[in-house]
Amino acid sequence: MSSLCNPQESTEMLEHAENRRRRPGMWMWTTLVLLEVFCFSTTWTANWCENVLAECRGNPATWTRCYEERILTCKQRSRSPMPGFRRKSVPTSLEAKVNVTDNVRVQIPPSALQKIRGAAASEEVTVVASVLNSTLFETPPEQKAKEESPQQPSVLGWAVLSVRSGTTPVKNLTEPIKLTFNFDEKVHRGMCVFWKESESPGGKGEWSTDGCQTTRSGDEFICSSSHMSFFAVLVNQEMSVGAAHSRNLSYITYVGSALSVIFAFISFFIYSLLRRRGRSEKAIAIHMHLTGALLCLHLSFLLSSLWFQMLEDQEDGWVCKGLGLILHWSLLATLAWLALEGFHLYLLLIRVFNISVERYILKLSLLGWGFPTLAALACGISGVYGKYNLELMDEEKSNSTAPICWMSSEFRHRQVIGYITVGFLCLVVLYNTCMLALVVFKIYLSRGDGLGFKSSSQWRKEKNENGLDLWKKCVAVLILSCVLGLPWGLASTTYISLSGVYVFTILNSLQGLFMFLWSVSLLCKSQSHKSPASKDLSTQKMMTVSSSN
Repeated sequence: MSSLCNPQESTEMLEHAENRRRRPGMWMWTTLVLLEVFCFSTTWTANWCENVLAECRGNPATWTRCYEERILTCKQRSRSPMPGFRRKSVPTSLEAKVNVTDNVRVQIPPSALQKIRGAAASEEVTVVASVLNSTLFETPPEQKAKEESPQQPSVLGWAVLSVRSGTTPVKNLTEPIKLTFNFDEKVHRGMCVFWKESESPGGKGEWSTDGCQTTRSGDEFICSSSHMSFFAVLVNQEMSVGAAHSRNLSYITYVGSALSVIFAFISFFIYSLLRRRGRSEKAIAIHMHLTGALLCLHLSFLLSSLWFQMLEDQEDGWVCKGLGLILHWSLLATLAWLALEGFHLYLLLIRVFNISVERYILKLSLLGWGFPTLAALACGISGVYGKYNLELMDEEKSNSTAPICWMSSEFRHRQVIGYITVGFLCLVVLYNTCMLALVVFKIYLSRGDGLGFKSSSQWRKEKNENGLDLWKKCVAVLILSCVLGLPWGLASTTYISLSGVYVFTILNSLQGLFMFLWSVSLLCKSQSHKSPASKDLSTQKMMTVSSSN
């Protein structure tokens, strides 16, 4: 009884009982800590598919090999599929079809699956396909700055497809695998490539077309490859012009065409003045016809372009059809007279400035005006002309339209007529380019005819005049090339760069100005004939080539 009544002993007994009650809890916490450490170490060493790319990117030089090796054996944390990642076990007797994303899919023939299986007893093989971002394969910034160019191809949709199966590299397949890339972008052309690792240690890989074939079908590229790797489609995007550049080009076109109308009108009177002075050369008459065609071309272009801006009525009426006919007719007439200018130069060079064709100008006029008239009337009867909606796309991929009276957008065979017109333009430019080269060559030969034994004073005098003579010849050749319509050949540069668009727009909108400069040079030449001052022989012949007979 005394012990029970002793408060100190009672307290000690209660503490002892409490300690005994807590001992199982300590063991439990110890077990939980050990279990947590075990789970953490297991998680750290597990090959999770979600972490493969980030962990392999730790070594940029070999990350592609690391990714291909680990992606076959990795495990997914969740049961829901990863975006852009598919793993599939397929029988070797059937074709494997894997839809990686909505825009990318893979087809592997049975022969390729059987080669991958090899001597294994299993009737199935595992195929892993994943889509990666193309920025992972870009060159370093310092190297990219050196290699980058305006026309450097880009990866379609920023998508790189990785296809992997088997433990050994798959190559030299007798039946290729097919990779399909759908696209909704406006592209000119594309080519299938794969990522080729550098053979040198630490080197940078590159895109290669070895073993890849490209087929375009509608809005998709189909790549056929004899091996498995990282695949992509390199494309050249259609060049887009921003809103500011579009406005600038419109201003340049309208102002240049207005100036061409004015200068062509002045040139026409200068040629008339030359004919009144007694210079009845055939070349002057041809220049007058070409100037008249250019005047009609630029005037009809301004009217066709401004018609929908001047009137609120946007309907495709008979006025617009008439303007479209006149614009097409004047374009064909301009091209025809450009070709006749080159033809006249050819006769002058071959006949040595002695053309004696009966009713020469009349025959050329029938060809230069008759052919465009018949072609335009035939197109008009067929209903070719009307409102054409020119589609514009800016840098932000927003589309707009600019109406013009030309070939109707609703005409079924509009593109066929357009291709014929462009083909005629290409032939004229090619022919006149050859004629200009022949003119320059002939003048170079005539310049060499005067070489011989000369005194030191004569050589010194010619050396001082060479610089000025060279500038005169260069200017004459440039103006003559514009008269022959060679700037039309710069249309191909509009697909290359924005600067090409500006150069093409400026030169072709100022054709009337070039005709004015040429007419002024002929007028100055006519006045210089009255003075006994001697001129450089080659420069005189270049001017004579365009104004003789």
